[in-house]
Amino acid sequence: MNNENTALYAFKKYGNTVLRAAFAFSGSYAEAEDIVQDVFLSLHTNPQNFNSDEHLKAWLLRAAINKCKNFRRSFRFSRTCSIDDLEHSEVICEMDTESRELRQQIAALPKKYAEVIFLHYYEGYSIKEIASMLNKNENTVGSLLRRGREKLKAELEEEGDLCQVKIIKTL
Repeated sequence: MNNENTALYAFKKYGNTVLRAAFAFSGSYAEAEDIVQDVFLSLHTNPQNFNSDEHLKAWLLRAAINKCKNFRRSFRFSRTCSIDDLEHSEVICEMDTESRELRQQIAALPKKYAEVIFLHYYEGYSIKEIASMLNKNENTVGSLLRRGREKLKAELEEEGDLCQVKIIKTL
């Protein structure tokens, strides 16, 4: 694949995946769209060489996560609406009620837990792949994943949401 077509190929193949990740980490569909645009524009203007499609996908997700972190630090983040105000957005409406509630519970977790849970369960990455993406030790990622699940389960049990607790037990 030549560098001129890399961004177009990546967008066609991984555009929705990057959008879902950006939405999950930014909490705003509009911001997620902007972040995705920035990621692919960055890839287009500064072409990279990738060993495989998985390497490309990991790079795109890492770039999106980094841009989300920058967004969350920005002044604009404190001046935008919450995810609850986006009840009718396209991404949220695609999910059933239980999935939406679970996703909101995951998003409410501390960022370090939400990040690894999303990458592992929603994007299907292994602990080793997540460790590589986040530049963390595999044992650290495994611990974050375990603690995140425990914290999520405890919060759901506290709220008495037994349906969601059953879902968590399958995670």
